Amino acid sequence: MLSYRATLDVPSATARTVSAWLAAHRRWHDIRPHQRAATPWVQAVMVLRWLNEATSMRTLARDAGISIATAYRYLHEALQVISSQAPDLIEVITQLRHKGEPFVCLDGTLIRTDRVAARTERGNHSWYSGKHKAFGGNVQVITDHTGFPVWVSPVEPGSTHDLTAARAHALPALYKAASQGMPTLADKGYIGAGIGVLTPVKGARPCPDDATYNHLHASLRSPAERANAMLKHFKALQHVTLDPHTITHITATALVIISLNKQPR
Repeated sequence: MLSYRATLDVPSATARTVSAWLAAHRRWHDIRPHQRAATPWVQAVMVLRWLNEATSMRTLARDAGISIATAYRYLHEALQVISSQAPDLIEVITQLRHKGEPFVCLDGTLIRTDRVAARTERGNHSWYSGKHKAFGGNVQVITDHTGFPVWVSPVEPGSTHDLTAARAHALPALYKAASQGMPTLADKGYIGAGIGVLTPVKGARPCPDDATYNHLHASLRSPAERANAMLKHFKALQHVTLDPHTITHITATALVIISLNKQPR
């Protein structure tokens, strides 16, 4: 058998931070934390490999010297521990306002999944997005004016409209931010969201004033597309094979890792 070492494209400081969080979690929750099958460092490397490269659980379990069942348990535990470090929306809005952020951007993205059997009351597939013609979960993403992601919402079934998901998770806090001078820019899917959420003017042939407004709006909002690309740079978010409800923890974990990688070393 041929053995070799691989390089994980993650700063070592990020892995050390994740390992420290996992070690603290074990000390708090485990009766005998030192009798685990794998160390916090091994568990941290496991979850980072899975998130970045979508490495199969069989491979992760083999490399860690644990069973596949234990590997899954460690993965879900690590996702919950890391995602718990993600800030809540009120905290994010407060920090951005104190920094003098001129505006934030709101956008929705579909995290694709395997086919899900759950159906709505009308008999339609709950996790099927007619807009994207695929099964997945709807996640709302808020970015700063540069397009850097600062918050992600809990997942909603793919059939959920962006505006409906935003009303459930984001708009109340964004209304307050707008009243304090920090509006939100969003695309046409959020028309009717309410005061402070600025969307393009609809129409095939807008008047010159509306056309100019739409051009400026698109220019300011375009960096927000960067956020979805950054999240889906993690291969685990390109297609989720776990329970779709775990997308909440996976996207929050990805956000935390992105923020850790951004910090100066």
